[in-house]
Amino acid sequence: MKAAIYSRVFDEAHLLPLQLFFEALYKHQIEPIIYLPLYEQIKEKVRLSAQVSTFTQSAELTGDIEHIISLGGDGTLLDTIALIRNKKIAVMGINFGRLGFLASIGKEQVDLAVYSLANRTYVEDHRTLIHLDANIPLFGDVPYALNEFTLLKRDINSMIKIHTYLNGEFLNTYWADGLIVATPTGSTGYSLSCNGPIVFPDSQSFVITPVAPHNLNVRPIVVPDDHVISFEVESRGEQIICSLDARRETVHKDIQLAIKKEQFTISLLRLSENNFLQTLHNKLTWGLDKRN
Repeated sequence: MKAAIYSRVFDEAHLLPLQLFFEALYKHQIEPIIYLPLYEQIKEKVRLSAQVSTFTQSAELTGDIEHIISLGGDGTLLDTIALIRNKKIAVMGINFGRLGFLASIGKEQVDLAVYSLANRTYVEDHRTLIHLDANIPLFGDVPYALNEFTLLKRDINSMIKIHTYLNGEFLNTYWADGLIVATPTGSTGYSLSCNGPIVFPDSQSFVITPVAPHNLNVRPIVVPDDHVISFEVESRGEQIICSLDARRETVHKDIQLAIKKEQFTISLLRLSENNFLQTLHNKLTWGLDKRN
């Protein structure tokens, strides 16, 4: 079995769990294909096999690689989504970062995580993606996101007006700093910080959430994910910001944009006890009575 290993940056504080992780891979006869910038950081600090395979881009993730393991926080895991694209490669996130909604496996569980990978005792969740269409090329070969699409004003500009349509029918005009369209997976991200609702991963919906709306009667709304959401923007400035997850581009305000569900899904792997409700309890302290 082969598994790609991805991380943004090596932290000396994680040296011990990282060493245990690679030892577990070798013990269970899983061959690691390491992201080259990560390999360059750890090759003198972590004991690896004599022959190490590396990769740097999506095209090098061949069909015999079944899994990619993300070592980091949720931002690191989102990077892997851009790497694997529509390949049939499942993603396992081990949380070497902070909050970890997506990378829900703790670094103290590396041995258990690798064991579940080798014995296929993990649970596989299929997560929908959001796809962006525009009248100019945007985001190269990766015009999709796992968490959200966002329209934002430039920092120096006043609020913008975003005329929003569902399947061509007018929904609302948002006077705001911006607008978020989140997947169910992204409902616990940026959208949540702007008072958007949490929706279950299999709810087949999008969440439309304004960022700092001027109209106090405007609230987030949940819509079916088989709808196409399109936008027209009015702004005193000439440019606005368009983002997919952590990737962003500055575009002219007259750009034509439409959002829909991506044709393929992403498989996220978790341990059997780490379900969505447990994540809410552990990460948001739901059910914890702080009065005691």
